[in-house]
Amino acid sequence: MKLPRRQLLQLAAGTAALPFSSRVAWAQPYPAQPVRILVGLAAGGSNDIIARLMGQWLSERLGQQFVIDNRPGAGGNIATEAVVRAPSDGYTLLLVGSANAINATLYDKIKFNFLRDIAPAASIARQPFVMLVHPSVPAKTVPEFIAYAKTNPGKISMASAGIGSAPHLAGELFKMMARLDMVHVPYRGAAPALTDLLGGQVQLYFAGVASSIEYIRAGKLRALAVTSATRSEVLPDIPVVGEFVPGYETSVWFGIGAPRNTPAEIIDKLNKEINAGLADPNVKARFADLGNTVLPGSTADFGKFIADETEKWAKVIRGANIKPE
Repeated sequence: MKLPRRQLLQLAAGTAALPFSSRVAWAQPYPAQPVRILVGLAAGGSNDIIARLMGQWLSERLGQQFVIDNRPGAGGNIATEAVVRAPSDGYTLLLVGSANAINATLYDKIKFNFLRDIAPAASIARQPFVMLVHPSVPAKTVPEFIAYAKTNPGKISMASAGIGSAPHLAGELFKMMARLDMVHVPYRGAAPALTDLLGGQVQLYFAGVASSIEYIRAGKLRALAVTSATRSEVLPDIPVVGEFVPGYETSVWFGIGAPRNTPAEIIDKLNKEINAGLADPNVKARFADLGNTVLPGSTADFGKFIADETEKWAKVIRGANIKPE
């Protein structure tokens, strides 16, 4: 069928306009609409607070809302899988953390490869643990504790926030490096673990700084050391574990990731703006109030950091034969 000349010209004009429209839409500066940051834990915890602090900064800097979307479950794997399967357009991001590096080995049957499927955009902050003991433990230093544990094999109970949690892995790494025999007592979260440590039902717990600092200051718990490579700004008088167990270091950490194949210009923009936030005195102060140290760096720096953490915890998980609950 031969089309009338006018209709043919209209069709030709419409077809020619499609690529142009696509180019205009693609060329809109990022972000052109609200962005979701998925968090693998419930609202109110450290992960959620970190995401909201950085989301607020990005919203103010980039003129679009960065909305926090909590997707708890399976140790953070539900949120991670949702981001893995999201379009690679920068509008669905993931709050990446220590659990992702741990889960890569802890879980045998997950439907994604974290190192392959999530592109690192920017690191944000890290927070050490505090090696805490109940005051009834007759040890005031890490060497004294190691000596006490070696003379009482299998008699010290080490609490954790659950099997495969970051506090559990911090304790297992300490056990392996100091060659100690202690009983692991997993709890369903950090709060009940800390409660039982306060009550003396367990003797040792690797706790977050923010959740434990008031108990330390009040003398209800004894801090033997922090687990970072350098001393904590909020606990400057407490030594680091590595001073007594050479090479020991661990902390929880946070950053932003995106689905793989997200355009490099979007990743670079996120990295630039997040690093600007980490350099802002007010933002740094808010992170410090939570016991965190900001962790600026390039996307390459963050990618290497994640790979190193994943390898580190793989050795601990396999060495201690840890299986998920």
